Amino acid sequence: MSVVRRDGTPRQSPGRALLLVAAGVALATGAGAAACRSQPAEDFGAPVVTASASAPTARVPIADGTIPAADGTAAPTRLRIPALDLDAVVDAVGIEPATGDFAVPPSVDRVGWYRYGPGFAAGAGSIVIAGHVDSAAEGDGAFFKLGSLDAGDTVTLTGPGGKAREFEVVARKRYQKTAIPLQEYFARDGAVRLTLITCGGPFDPETRHYRDNVVVTAALRR
Repeated sequence: MSVVRRDGTPRQSPGRALLLVAAGVALATGAGAAACRSQPAEDFGAPVVTASASAPTARVPIADGTIPAADGTAAPTRLRIPALDLDAVVDAVGIEPATGDFAVPPSVDRVGWYRYGPGFAAGAGSIVIAGHVDSAAEGDGAFFKLGSLDAGDTVTLTGPGGKAREFEVVARKRYQKTAIPLQEYFARDGAVRLTLITCGGPFDPETRHYRDNVVVTAALRR
């Protein structure tokens, strides 16, 4: 069964949303530490800063069962967020075949770009990057403080040849993982924006997982 829809968005697994992941549930292989199995704070990730407009998802025909990046092979390489003192390597990732989960990089100090969606040079759509909040073994993750970003904060994405695109935070929201609107955040049309995702909300000491996802949206600065 395919783990991605024909429109390029991830498919929700039975009984849970794909974005159990986006913040890094334990990797099936056990390679590296899990992002959501440690507890940095009682309630990580504050609710809404401000709302941003959503766009419907474009339909992309798939002939061979694979989904190319929306703008070819332009993969981002680094993500910088001065307000978080963050300068992280960006890995191109897809979906874990065994679980249907977003394949966040094992190392907590790296973040993962969803390579089946818009890439660095996208002229439209949502460039999705997910990262770990923390790890019981490795400590704070790249997105440990993502929930503290405010409207107006700068996010810089670097791509091939050192080219950079600058974005400005316009929204920060938190959803239960079973309620996150995937069509909005994985859309391949509408204004170019950067979507950053990690874990948040109350931490369950029994499951060793956070209940929610924190999602930050940043609009392209002209």
